[in-house]
Amino acid sequence: MATSSSGASSGSSTLRSSSSSEDFQPILDERKRKRMLSNRESARRSRMRKQKHLDDLMAQVSDLTNHNNQILTSINVTTQLYSNVEAENLVLRAQMTELSNRLQSLNEIIHFINSSNGVLQNDTNFDQPAYCHPHHQLNDDSLMNPWNFSTTNQPFMPSADMMMY
Repeated sequence: MATSSSGASSGSSTLRSSSSSEDFQPILDERKRKRMLSNRESARRSRMRKQKHLDDLMAQVSDLTNHNNQILTSINVTTQLYSNVEAENLVLRAQMTELSNRLQSLNEIIHFINSSNGVLQNDTNFDQPAYCHPHHQLNDDSLMNPWNFSTTNQPFMPSADMMMY
């Protein structure tokens, strides 16, 4: 009988534990369901954050691409302007060199004329002035002759306006 009473008592404790776990099963199922819903909601929020971050990055890529295009356009315009200025400077340097050479030649001519004005050609001929030069006849046409520099014995000085043409 002892065995039967122990068998009955063990059976009732098993019955009690199974009935108590059955009582907790709906609570466990409810907790599991809430946890699943919470996880789904958390995953949905995470996907939304990820999508928003991706959208923000795509907008940033678009903005940076537009900014890069503007910079490239600005660089191209600046490069073209630089090339134009460089070409203009090259022309102006060539003009300046040519005008400097002309000025030096004209100053040399003036120096030559000024240095040869006092030379006497013929001491016995008093009909001609002492400062007579074969190419410098003093007459009414002396001012009309462009090669007559006897009246302009000052060196030429360049001006700012000369370099513009």
